[in-house]
Amino acid sequence: MSSSRASIAFIFITILLDVIGLGLIIPVMPDIVAKFTTSNVETNNWLMVMTAGYGVMQFFFSPILGALSDKFGRRPIILISIVGLGLDFILQGIAWSIPVLFAARLLGGITGASFSVGSAYIADITKAEDRAKGFGMIGVAFGLGFILGPVLGGILGNERIELPFFVAAGFSLLNALYGFFILPESLSKELRTPFSFKNANAFSALKGLTELKGLKLFIAAIGLTTLAQFTVHAVWIRYTETRFLWTPRENGLSLFAVGIATAIVQGGLLGILVKKWGEEKTAKIGLFFCALEPLLFGVSPQGFWFYIVLLICILAAAAAPAMQAQVSRAVSADKQGIAMGALSSLTSITQVLAPFIGLTLLSKFTHAPGALQTLQAGAPFFGAAAIQLVGLTLAMIYFSRVGVIPSTSRS
Repeated sequence: MSSSRASIAFIFITILLDVIGLGLIIPVMPDIVAKFTTSNVETNNWLMVMTAGYGVMQFFFSPILGALSDKFGRRPIILISIVGLGLDFILQGIAWSIPVLFAARLLGGITGASFSVGSAYIADITKAEDRAKGFGMIGVAFGLGFILGPVLGGILGNERIELPFFVAAGFSLLNALYGFFILPESLSKELRTPFSFKNANAFSALKGLTELKGLKLFIAAIGLTTLAQFTVHAVWIRYTETRFLWTPRENGLSLFAVGIATAIVQGGLLGILVKKWGEEKTAKIGLFFCALEPLLFGVSPQGFWFYIVLLICILAAAAAPAMQAQVSRAVSADKQGIAMGALSSLTSITQVLAPFIGLTLLSKFTHAPGALQTLQAGAPFFGAAAIQLVGLTLAMIYFSRVGVIPSTSRS
């Protein structure tokens, strides 16, 4: 295996283990919070606050850590973030109060640099034409991580609710040790740039990204696409429980299918699609199916139709890495870290907003009397489809004006 392929493999494993770690705690987090609260309402409120806090920390710190990687190199920031995440899991496992648990969640948001800096690392070591495929591997890691993590977390949590946190910490710390001996630096010293808090500010980083080669419309399209996808995620379980009376087992199987579909496209088909169609056409086709998918979910009369929709719209998973590759092309080699950090910030803020949009539509329409017998039951999915349709329109306008950007960074 070449050095480049070995490095990509490490980044893949890093993100996979980090996402498995995050997935491990999903089944037991409500029980952990419930140890320190006195009612279901209080537990739900704290879960929302902690989720929002995690996303806000990701929003502000992703570009900061990306910018630090532009100055000091990718390797030290990745390793520090992995160690920090391991310590965060330990702190959550031993938390003795709500404030400590909340502080641990904030720390987890701050140390989540492996995603943005990992993307910058991929951009450093891949040719411009191979970047979409490289970013697709990150999507595969996410998909597999969210397949394996919750399953393992549920099994371990049955033994002891704190156990998944310590296992997740073990994954992270072992991965840091592995990376210490294996991972080479990807950013040469001559390409490093001074750190500036002004440029690393999340709002400044996003503003700077929108000003590159007319990317403003495209960044808006990425944000709307991410918002639509997270809106679907936010209502999935509550919707299927209400409409189709799905059990946790049935929901687990459905999420397994989502992960497998993502892995097939981003891990196998994406390179073939980009080679045959190019990044622009791949992104357009992916975005079309991103808009069609929630619309079909919303009109599905029975649960098994969700699986048919996943199959019909499987190419939706091609959109995100193709779009990310377009942004990477617009950024010079010495700015990849802050650019990927800015995209991570955008993703983080949509993760905060999506539950409020999706769950509000769910409560107002799907849970209304008699709604399950009418089309209004699918309102949360129709809302996501509308958001995605705007994103698709903006992307189409952007491509008609700009087309595919020739890479300005190393290849």
